[in-house]
Amino acid sequence: MTVPVHDRAPLPGSPTEPLLSVRDLSVTFTGRGRRPVRAVDQVSFDIRPGEHVGLVGESGSGKSVTSLAIIGLLPRRGVQVSGAVRYGGRDLTDLGREQLAHLRGREIAMVFQDPMTSLNPVVTIGVQLTEVIRRHTDADKREAYDRAEELLRKVGIPAPGSRLRSYPHELSGGMRQRVLIATALACGPRLLIADEPTTALDVTVQAQVLEVVKELVADTGAALLMITHDLGVVAGLCDQVNVMYAGRIVEAADRHDLFSAPRHPYTRGLLDSIPRLDAPRGQPLRPIPGSPTQTLPWPQGCAFAPRCANRVDRCTEQPPALEPDTAPGGRLLRCFNPVGPGPAPQMEVQP
Repeated sequence: MTVPVHDRAPLPGSPTEPLLSVRDLSVTFTGRGRRPVRAVDQVSFDIRPGEHVGLVGESGSGKSVTSLAIIGLLPRRGVQVSGAVRYGGRDLTDLGREQLAHLRGREIAMVFQDPMTSLNPVVTIGVQLTEVIRRHTDADKREAYDRAEELLRKVGIPAPGSRLRSYPHELSGGMRQRVLIATALACGPRLLIADEPTTALDVTVQAQVLEVVKELVADTGAALLMITHDLGVVAGLCDQVNVMYAGRIVEAADRHDLFSAPRHPYTRGLLDSIPRLDAPRGQPLRPIPGSPTQTLPWPQGCAFAPRCANRVDRCTEQPPALEPDTAPGGRLLRCFNPVGPGPAPQMEVQP
């Protein structure tokens, strides 16, 4: 059984061309009496049809703002967005509200990070789910209800027929997140953006939710942009990984290359800070020194320099560019003094 997919015209271009192409995307928040804050700074990456791409970084690195800018959900006032976001030959930053609303849910869908507040608390699950189906397909009320029940069954919710009559507060956090996943995939989108889909869930439920995402994305053939701070999530789910720090991508590589030999000191720090079950008893954790607030402005130097053990004088004098790494593998790296070869933390990376 597959998730119902409505009839869609083929996108222009060849199947090998990017489905989504983000170029020099920047987001600046402004306010009267406040200095502008650049949350996303010249971010560029591609997602090809069926490809799974990870966007990884600490809280405040600009991951979620990037996703909201891509689908046009940032507020119009007090926000400046520049750069290009091309989907199917169209720049989404040039589209009006109605055009974007037509794409959202139908072509591009998003799973938001907070299952506790992302659903309308005074409307039943069935109404919220069937509304999406009827808005973007030609299904009638009965067909939409049957599809909604099938989707809840597919994401592993027991007694889906009765759950359609439930309100969000009657469901657990894990079940609410499954409802959000079902809603996002209700119309078979070509691109799914999952923004921290396991936030506030316990470890067991996190694993179950991620398995649901993996299976449904495989069923629909949708491309996936997974936004997370958890490198363990992208290790088992993504093909390509983009590591973000202070609004910019600092390393982009195939997941096998990234986990076997991280090159940016920040990427290595993220991997080193993951607790290990096979570590000797009593061995302390190795967090990244300092705080994400300890940064240099990118025009001045490397934003990670104040926290970096590999810092050299050049790091505080000029900003590093995102360039092809000298090591083989097609990796992109933004660093003047990258981490050399050496044993990296072992994580299970699925083939």
